[in-house]
Amino acid sequence: MVLESIISPEKAENKPWETFFIGFAYMTIAIVLSLWIFEDEASMVMVFLVVIASIPLVYNTMNFEESKDMLISKESSLLKEHNKAVSFLMFLFLGTTAASVLFYVLLPADTVNTLFEKQSSTIEKINKRISGNFSSSAAALVEIFFNNLKVLIFSILFSFIYGTGAIFILTWNSTVIAAAIGNTIRTKLSSLISSMGLTHIASYFHTISYGLLKYSVHGIPEIMSYFYGGLAGGILSTAIIRKHYKTDLFNHIMLDFFEILLLSLAFLGVAAFLEVYITPLLF
Repeated sequence: MVLESIISPEKAENKPWETFFIGFAYMTIAIVLSLWIFEDEASMVMVFLVVIASIPLVYNTMNFEESKDMLISKESSLLKEHNKAVSFLMFLFLGTTAASVLFYVLLPADTVNTLFEKQSSTIEKINKRISGNFSSSAAALVEIFFNNLKVLIFSILFSFIYGTGAIFILTWNSTVIAAAIGNTIRTKLSSLISSMGLTHIASYFHTISYGLLKYSVHGIPEIMSYFYGGLAGGILSTAIIRKHYKTDLFNHIMLDFFEILLLSLAFLGVAAFLEVYITPLLF
């Protein structure tokens, strides 16, 4: 398969930043093809095309990480190895997000509405759900945490059942976040359209930074939580497929599974805290 030869988990762990450009390329190709061939359903087709392109790398990564459980007994060393996988997968996610934001900002409004139709609808539903009058910030924290917990559970289940299923959840979230960032940037830029002089270059770049940072503060730990959850589900799925549950090392694999799961919950808690208490202060 051609895509399998682009990069391997071993190479990605040594140069994780390279997967940013791979993710950017995957999303760019997916957007072009979806608008060209499946324009009416482009908002979902682009997600599936990126998922298809990412499957070889994600599948090999799950196998590679599960094999480490069979070779490394020290938990701290094993978790450090898993962090390498999460690192390059995070760069892959950032690449798909960056490409989506770029197209959202540069394409005509009508095309953007078609390309991100489902994502924009999802954002509207989320805003309606969390914009209610909470009795306290603690209530908002609990609401956001449990909403994100549902996504984490789906990431684990999809990865366990389908092996690489979590990549669909993550790619979908990538396009939703990109739509939110892109909409923020377009809205801010609209106030600068009438002022194109050199004195407004700083304002232009400030607008781009504002849109990116607003969602990155809590978005990065939130997505890392989903990656850890997907990795945990993928490792367990691979262990069962390889029948490692019949070996003495399966208890070690299960311990690793629960440690990664706890780590994903910790990141989810941090993300919810940042979204409720920090992001509103900064933006």
